[in-house]
Amino acid sequence: MGTETLDLNPTRLVVAAIVGLAILLVLIIKFKIQAMIAILVGALAIGLISGMPADTIITAVNDGIGNTLKGIALLVGLGSMFGAILEISGGAQTLAVTMVKWFGDKKAAWALGITGLIIAMPVFFDAGLIILIPLAFSLAKRTNRSSLFYAIPLLAGLAVGHAFIPPTPGPVLVATMLGVDLGWVILVGVACGIFSMIVAGPVWGAICGKKYYILVPEHVANQEDIDESKLPNFWTIVGIILIPLVLIILDSVSGVVPALAFLQPIFSFLGEPFVALLIATIVAMLLLGVKHGYNTEELEKIMTKSLEPTGMILLVTACGGVLRYVLQYSGLGDVIGNAVAEMSLPLVVLAFIVAALVRVCVGSATVAMTMAAGIVAAIPGIAELSPLYLACVTAAVAGGATVCSHFNDSGFWLVKSLVGMDEKTTLKTWTIMETLVGTTGFVVALIISFFA
Repeated sequence: MGTETLDLNPTRLVVAAIVGLAILLVLIIKFKIQAMIAILVGALAIGLISGMPADTIITAVNDGIGNTLKGIALLVGLGSMFGAILEISGGAQTLAVTMVKWFGDKKAAWALGITGLIIAMPVFFDAGLIILIPLAFSLAKRTNRSSLFYAIPLLAGLAVGHAFIPPTPGPVLVATMLGVDLGWVILVGVACGIFSMIVAGPVWGAICGKKYYILVPEHVANQEDIDESKLPNFWTIVGIILIPLVLIILDSVSGVVPALAFLQPIFSFLGEPFVALLIATIVAMLLLGVKHGYNTEELEKIMTKSLEPTGMILLVTACGGVLRYVLQYSGLGDVIGNAVAEMSLPLVVLAFIVAALVRVCVGSATVAMTMAAGIVAAIPGIAELSPLYLACVTAAVAGGATVCSHFNDSGFWLVKSLVGMDEKTTLKTWTIMETLVGTTGFVVALIISFFA
């Protein structure tokens, strides 16, 4: 259900948007109000100041929450459970240890970057970092190098997987708001992610490693090495992680390749994102859970616990949907659309700038993606754009929401404390790395968009 765009005073609409977004930012930055409350208050303020009728504001709130959550609620929940099984089974360590063996100590930075990228798709950034950072430290200890030499590539890989490639929640929520097929988002996200990981990972990591000698933290220096005999099989892990990605991509490809048209009905069911992720989660439960000695009761507890952080993600995202529908139903989307047309800025560039501005102000990548996607999705004519172009816009939002991690981002403090750096060094290493990830991904998305 939707509603017609209102014909309100454009100047009043712009003033309402500026005041509403200012209220939102002040509540989060100055008063440290929970993001969900702040976004909701900001969206309501825009509606009221712009002169929207009360019933239209309520319709926008209900449509925003319903339409946004129906696209991502199941994916975020299934993704969390899938990631938790991967975590407890030692799957993440399997990937890292095997990759480092293949690449050797000299090229281990590349191995950690690739591992981080793969692991961050199903596992939350914080969890992936805590699981894998000991491996980066043990390599630094073994090779007598600065721990940044290995930590930065790992962080870059995790940041890339977290930002660009579904089923991680960020790009899924942006794709849902823009109404773009996840198969295209995965293909563009992988292209952006590979270049971002190389530039911000092994390349920047080598520069940081030479410039700043960071010792391995003492509590890690005395840790025992991972017992590899208890870890699951490498190809099993890779196969399970690839299940949802391959099924979603096959659904998109079979829709455009005539030779595969006869398989379209099968792939459109199996490649539906929640079906693909459900299959992967069940396979993970059997091959990584039950086969590794966990009974169904233990698995149930692990998977239920994994759902704890999802409530906040879903509610913040739903409120971003509210912001989008308030902007759209008030007619502000038209005003923004006309302004963009006059500026002759490509939508990909606008999406990156908006997400980057919110990221710098608010710190949370999820909030930055949510707000930027809400603003871009409200622009008229967005539905007529090609799926490939919209996938590039999705990647640009993800890139903008990754740049300039500083004091207002929880990731900044987590990395600072885990790696054992002071604030200044964290700004010179981690913050620049995040900016490289975001801008490189954006540049690749911009280049691809020229061919869309």
